Amino acid sequence: MVSTKRVLLVDDEEDLTWSISKHLQKDRASYELYTANSGRAALDILNQVPVDLVVSDIRMPEMSGLDLLLKIRENFPSTRVIIMTAYGSSEIQKEANERGCFKYIEKPFEITELRKLILKGVQDKKGFEGRVSDFQLADLIQMNCLGRLTNCLHIKKDFQDASIFFDDGNITHCQVGDLQGEAALYEILSWEGGTFSVEKGRKAAHETIIKGWQGLLIEGMRRADEKRKHEEGGDERIKRLKKLLADFGKKKGIVLIVVIGDDDKPIASFLKKEFENSQNTQRIAKPLLNLIEATVRMAMNLGMAGFRDMVVEMEGGLFELVSLPEGEEYFIVLAETSISLALLRMESKKVARQIVKILK
Repeated sequence: MVSTKRVLLVDDEEDLTWSISKHLQKDRASYELYTANSGRAALDILNQVPVDLVVSDIRMPEMSGLDLLLKIRENFPSTRVIIMTAYGSSEIQKEANERGCFKYIEKPFEITELRKLILKGVQDKKGFEGRVSDFQLADLIQMNCLGRLTNCLHIKKDFQDASIFFDDGNITHCQVGDLQGEAALYEILSWEGGTFSVEKGRKAAHETIIKGWQGLLIEGMRRADEKRKHEEGGDERIKRLKKLLADFGKKKGIVLIVVIGDDDKPIASFLKKEFENSQNTQRIAKPLLNLIEATVRMAMNLGMAGFRDMVVEMEGGLFELVSLPEGEEYFIVLAETSISLALLRMESKKVARQIVKILK
C-alpha cells in the first residue's frame, strides 16, 4: 500500500476555497486534497484520516486559524500548518510561529507561491527520522540538550504519539496522550522500540518542565529500570499474546490486529511494517472503541445479551470486531478487501479462542 499525502484547505469563504482547490488540482499527482469551511469541520476530517499539511485562513467564525493551529499541535503533532491571512502583522506572524506554524502567507498571494509552499510541505521533512531501536532514547535527548538545540522530538510507539520540546538545549515541554510535563517524559523514557523524527526549530506553545535535563534523565531511567524489572518478572501472557497476533498478522491481507481489555485499553496489537506510514494506530483505535461502546449499548436497548462478532466492509478495506467469550475483552482485525471474508471470520474465531486461553 502506497502512502498517500493529504492536504486540507480550510477557509470559511466557500468561493475562495473552491477557486484555490481548482488551481491546486494541477498537483493532484503529488497529494490528495480535502477542503473544509470551518475549524470544526477541519478537526472532523483530521480525526478521520491522517493529514500531512493543513492550509488555513486565520480569521474564521467560531474557531480562528490560530486556535485550529493550536488544536493541531496538541492532537496531530506531525501535521504541518500553513496560515493564510489578509490581516498580516508581525504580532500575528510571531503568534503563529510560536504555536507551531510551518509557513505564513499573506493575501492576496500568487497561487503559484501557495502551490510551491504546499509541495514543499508534503515533500520535504525537517530534521531526521529513524527507529528508537537504532538509538537509545536517552541518547537522542542528550544530543539535543548538549547541542543546545531548539527542536521537537516526535516519538511513535503502537497507539501512542509523543512529543518532547527543546529550547536552547533545555527540555521545556513533553506530551503523550493526556499526560504533560515530567509525567509524560518519564512515561516516554520507559518505552522500548518505536520510531522517531526531529522537527528542527520547533518551539512549544507553553512550558511545562523547568527542571534540568540531567536530573530528569536520571529519574526517568531509574523509573524505567523499575518498570522493566517488574515486567520481566511479571506476566508472560502479553509476550505470548503478541506472538499470537504476529503469527496471525503474517496472513496475506491482514493490516492491523488489536486486543482491547475490559478497561477499554489495548492489551496488545500488531501492525504490519509496510502499513506504518499509511496507518495511524492511535486514530484507528479511538473510533473503534466508540463503535464497541455504541454496539454494546444498542444490544442492551434491543434486549439482547450482547454481540459475538461484526464485520464492516468498505471500499478501502474491512474490519472485524469480535467479542471474546467468557470476558469483556474485544478482538479487532483491520484487513484489505483482497482477503476472503469467510476465511477472515473463520481464522478470527480460532485466534479468539487462543486469546481467551492466554488471558485466563
